[in-house]
Amino acid sequence: MATDKPLPPLSDAERDRLEALLEALPPPLEPLDLSALDGFLVGVLLQPKPVPRERWLRHVADADGRPAPAGVNLDTVKALVQRRHAELERAIAARQWFDPWVFDLEVDESGEEGLPSQVVLPWVAGFAAALDMFPALLQIDDSALREPLAVLYAHFDPEDLEDAGDLGALIADIAPPESVAEAVEDLVRCTLLLADVSRPRQPTVRRPPLRRG
Repeated sequence: MATDKPLPPLSDAERDRLEALLEALPPPLEPLDLSALDGFLVGVLLQPKPVPRERWLRHVADADGRPAPAGVNLDTVKALVQRRHAELERAIAARQWFDPWVFDLEVDESGEEGLPSQVVLPWVAGFAAALDMFPALLQIDDSALREPLAVLYAHFDPEDLEDAGDLGALIADIAPPESVAEAVEDLVRCTLLLADVSRPRQPTVRRPPLRRG
């Protein structure tokens, strides 16, 4: 019996094309940037029940989910995004490493590079946006969610964490990553730890704690 072939992952050129298409979308659309889009897709995929495609896909071209103006064709954008979604879904389901779409910041006039948290913050912001829109993951009553969520949310400015609730104290104890590589590793490891709770495999294997410091 014939089976559907998995959608191929995006090449670097296709990823760059997706970025250009998103940046070219006209007002009033406010699309997610490429890194935030990647975090958003992970947040969608970690929900305990699959989110219908039409519900999350409309937030790609506009963060608020507004429809595209007449004459704006989103077919290519949607096709590329769905391939990235499928690639991430396979990695999460298999508990395998994936490469988050995070990008080094431009060196400022002083010659200083951005801090690791600044580099991964757009990804984390997209992830957090997905959890705001689709809160089922946060509604799971399992203490194993707290630490990976705290590691991710620790990249936000403390002033933006007034609603962090009981995560606040845990976030305060987390030491910032010492390098971009460490921050990126945290994105993947926290994703897989959260998946162990919201999308458990049989048998469930819990991973070691992530907290640094």
